[in-house]
Amino acid sequence: MNIAKSGLLQRRRREKILDAADIRLLILSFLQQQPAHGYELIKAVENLARGEYTPSPGIIYPALMLLEEMDAIVPQHPGAGRKSYQLTGYGQQLLTDGAAQLEEISARLKMLAIVGRNRNIPQIERAVHNLKMALHTRLAEPSLSTETLYAIIDALDDAARRIERS
Repeated sequence: MNIAKSGLLQRRRREKILDAADIRLLILSFLQQQPAHGYELIKAVENLARGEYTPSPGIIYPALMLLEEMDAIVPQHPGAGRKSYQLTGYGQQLLTDGAAQLEEISARLKMLAIVGRNRNIPQIERAVHNLKMALHTRLAEPSLSTETLYAIIDALDDAARRIERS
């Protein structure tokens, strides 16, 4: 695969932080603590990740519907405008069965929060900005020679190795 195609694939591939099963476990976990509606659950996940990840309504609401269909949760006040959900006995069992997975999910979100905090250290922000500017300046040249392209790739790979080993 050539370099241009490889880069394009990398840009299009987004790391999936949580899958549907992870979201369902988080929902059950939050509902174990107290009844909540969709927006509150979105905010609860966002708070756990300290703002570094916010699930979309397109992830939360289908998960709520599925959990309700599975009888893992029930609306607290079915006639209310916003459905506030509570855990059922079956939902509690799913949560108990998924306890190890839930710990791993929580650890992943907490690690994401730490990365976000450290990424905001002023010296790190400055260095990342400088790297991006240098890279964008070079990539803005109308025609990059193969030698220049490989030199840029080598410099980025070398920086990544040095960071990993520090």
